[in-house]
Amino acid sequence: MCRVLGQCRSTQRYARRRRGDEASLLEEMRRIARRRPRFGSPRIHAALCERGWQVNPKRVERLWREEGMQVPKKQCKRRRSSPCGGSENSCVQKRPLRPNHVWSYDFVEDRTEGGRKLRMLVVIDEFTRESLAIEVAWSFTAERVIEVLQYLFAVRVAPEHLRSDNGPEFVAQAVTRWLDRAGVKTLFIAKGSPWENGYVESFNSRFRDELLNRELFLSLADARWVVDRWRLDYNHHRPHSSWDYQTPAAFAARCAASAPERASATPQLSPPLQQHSGPLTQDSLIHTGT
Repeated sequence: MCRVLGQCRSTQRYARRRRGDEASLLEEMRRIARRRPRFGSPRIHAALCERGWQVNPKRVERLWREEGMQVPKKQCKRRRSSPCGGSENSCVQKRPLRPNHVWSYDFVEDRTEGGRKLRMLVVIDEFTRESLAIEVAWSFTAERVIEVLQYLFAVRVAPEHLRSDNGPEFVAQAVTRWLDRAGVKTLFIAKGSPWENGYVESFNSRFRDELLNRELFLSLADARWVVDRWRLDYNHHRPHSSWDYQTPAAFAARCAASAPERASATPQLSPPLQQHSGPLTQDSLIHTGT
């Protein structure tokens, strides 16, 4: 063509043509980003595919950058851990190998509209990444922590290990003695080293970014309702990059299906676990088989 017209090839440029569905694609991407503010382009692409879009990931990446939808990276101070990966109870040294192998728990704090402090006890399964419980209260005692764990052990199964920091509610003699009677080994991380409990700290970061920083709680009951809805959404609808964008509940179900002999076995509860004294209500996840 250039030879016929007598033009130099260097004068020719490719004219990019946008597809007719680009406006609707951008609107769908913005809708996902508003609901999942911490999602990057790979997760947005996975969410689009789940909704029936047949779109190239490179196209999603281009639009994601052009529209300024990049998630700002947190500027965290890098800490040097020891060559062996921290203390012997860190998540690097003691890794989860299967469901119910290692659970971890921690506290998260927030405030109501009136300024009163809320405390939230977060419990996760480190292997499946499931959020097992987020108990919201004005304050917690060692007895209240036992009630939450007692309920989870009764409706699920007692884990082999339970990782935590050295908070007073976790190192209390009442808690450690009860866990010892239940046959659960405690993994206390080194003092002042929250990165050694990395799984629950990562969960807490997403919990704060996606819910606590965006919601204003009017009361304790309001906080409990909103937090429980978010937890169910996290388990059943939010894909996790560690498991090829499966949801934690779907991955847990897949693990249970691959080990039917463990899933069908009835756990033998020790006497302290057979007495449920907490006022907790049964989790909706139990009814769904996860």
